[in-house]
Amino acid sequence: MFVKTGITVSPGVAFGEAVILDNRGFHVPRRIVPKAFQEENLERFRQALDQTAQEIQQSREVISQQLGESYGAIFEAHLEMLQDVQLKNKIEKLINQQYAAESAVSEVLQQYQEAFANLGNAYLAQRAHDIEDIEKRILRQLMGDRSWRSRLETLLESTENPIILAHNLTPSETAYLDQTKVAGLATESGGSGSHTAIVASALGIPGIVGIGPFLSHVNYGDPVILDGNAGRIILNPDEKNQEYYRGEVERDQSRKAHLQEAVDLPAQTKDGVRIQLLTNIEFPHEAEQGPAIHSDGVGLYRTEFLYLGADEIPSEEDHFQSYCKVLDAMGDKPVVIRTLDLGADKLSTLADAPCPEDEKNPFLGLRSIRLSLRNLSHFHTQLKAILRASVRGQVRIMFPLISTLTEWRHAKAALNNVKEDLDEQGIAYSPDVRVGMMVEVPSAVLMIDQFCREVDFFSIGTNDLIQYCLAVDRGNKDVAYLYNNSDPAVLRLMKQVVEAGRKAEVPVSVCGQMCSNPVYTMALVGLGFRSLSVPPSALSQIKTVLRELEVDHCREVADKILQMDNAKQVNTFLRKELSQAMSSFEFW
Repeated sequence: MFVKTGITVSPGVAFGEAVILDNRGFHVPRRIVPKAFQEENLERFRQALDQTAQEIQQSREVISQQLGESYGAIFEAHLEMLQDVQLKNKIEKLINQQYAAESAVSEVLQQYQEAFANLGNAYLAQRAHDIEDIEKRILRQLMGDRSWRSRLETLLESTENPIILAHNLTPSETAYLDQTKVAGLATESGGSGSHTAIVASALGIPGIVGIGPFLSHVNYGDPVILDGNAGRIILNPDEKNQEYYRGEVERDQSRKAHLQEAVDLPAQTKDGVRIQLLTNIEFPHEAEQGPAIHSDGVGLYRTEFLYLGADEIPSEEDHFQSYCKVLDAMGDKPVVIRTLDLGADKLSTLADAPCPEDEKNPFLGLRSIRLSLRNLSHFHTQLKAILRASVRGQVRIMFPLISTLTEWRHAKAALNNVKEDLDEQGIAYSPDVRVGMMVEVPSAVLMIDQFCREVDFFSIGTNDLIQYCLAVDRGNKDVAYLYNNSDPAVLRLMKQVVEAGRKAEVPVSVCGQMCSNPVYTMALVGLGFRSLSVPPSALSQIKTVLRELEVDHCREVADKILQMDNAKQVNTFLRKELSQAMSSFEFW
């Protein structure tokens, strides 16, 4: 028996047989061809591009038919990437330098993947998998290898309750998994913010990614247990685990049916206290997807995707069109747009950005609002686009990584300057745009009373608050044990913010991975939060838990954990309380 844990991207439990996909892609060496073959390679590339576009369109139609147009939009984004003129020009430039078509495609798209994968922002780093998907598609067309789908279908037909095991899966490979045949999927690499995760969740296929090496421990047809609720995979389980998980599969089916019942119900506690349940998005099309439509609005719209993978800073019109798509999709619901939240080492095209080697500690360096204030012309461009879009809906502007009151005032001054420019030009914008800030560093918490006098709303970003509070690099495996949502120091900081907001009547929301984990829902409500922002995939689960809680009991729970002195004690207590709160459901 071999047990490993990973990152759950789609909850659920599966018990079946292993189907191993060897899909690590193509290794394409740099190959220079004689100049006489240059035109031939250009033509081969252009044909492959056209054929890939047709294939992506087919993927869009398949997933739209299965799940609806909103999920098909994921492949619309792939199509837009494929049709990007800059991308095509870069590849053709290499071919004109006598690169073989395959080499040019691989070299350029590998550069794009690295640009995304090396980001300080974990969510946006997942976009590397979308680029990988496009690379695989084009190379398959160029190399004539388009048989993987038929091989997969043959394997699925000959396997009972097949569980797909692979090094990684692209969104298109995931989309073509038949949800009536595939019991689950697990990969060695990957992350929670990928489009692969979104598709797997939408298909309802239990999935775990980022497990690390495990394929060498399993053979085709071996029994496999995949516990997506616990993020655990068990290869060749013993009889005791097999017996237990047969019952878990039945309980999981009941659990899913109950979660679906909560989709259209209001997010409120058992004693009738309404909780604003917002969603986090990265791309405009996510606002059109089913889960987001059923939320109370967008609590965090990350705008970084506009800046990445491009040679030039996005124009005002690029910003404006993206924001309008989200606002149109959300109607009269609030949309909180966060300004640029990247480091200078990721945006070398920005003026005055330091060289990456000059940034010894990128997370403590020139990033987020600091970078925006250093490059005011680009900051003004983004703010102007947001204000112009504000006439289309309930826009709120949020500045990230505010450390001092001076920083906040400089950001507000930049916004006021943009308003004056728009007034002079006679361009309309909403006068009611609220302006808030992320609370992510301890200095902001210590000065929260003063911030309350000037800020319209706060949103606590738990991911960074934990990192900066505990002085831990969340990407460093050697100190990962310190990074913990349950740490009492973090909980006390959060309590201080929500209390200050309550007294000053300034709304306080909370976002981050902590929010999407039901273990912490009771604690957050008890601490005083009445607004939560979670990924679309977590909305139904968090809503279901909220509807079983009573606020007075949540307060008692919060009071107890604030007196505890270590994260393990807090986590154990919260899990026990959640289990008791959901005890009326046999399957919980």
